[in-house]
Amino acid sequence: MPRLYRALTCLGTLVVLGDCALALPPPDEIPEEILRTEVITEARSPLDGAPISATDYAALQEHLRAPNTEPIVNPEIAELIQLLQLRRLLKPVLPFLR
Repeated sequence: MPRLYRALTCLGTLVVLGDCALALPPPDEIPEEILRTEVITEARSPLDGAPISATDYAALQEHLRAPNTEPIVNPEIAELIQLLQLRRLLKPVLPFLR
């Protein structure tokens, strides 16, 4: 019986250690810590996926981050929106407004 117990213990140890070895990444894979420190010199455009240089990528990111300040709404429509918002504010006070 003790011999069987030793054999099962050794077999269990091998199984556990074998599973640990399977959890390791392949040896040819570059560790994530090294990849995080690498400087990326080429990039792809987020708009169309075309390869661009790092300076062009930074300029494009800055352009995309900048808010669009140009008014794209017709002034008459903007005035109508303001009047509707005013009406919505006054409606609880003056319920006869339609």
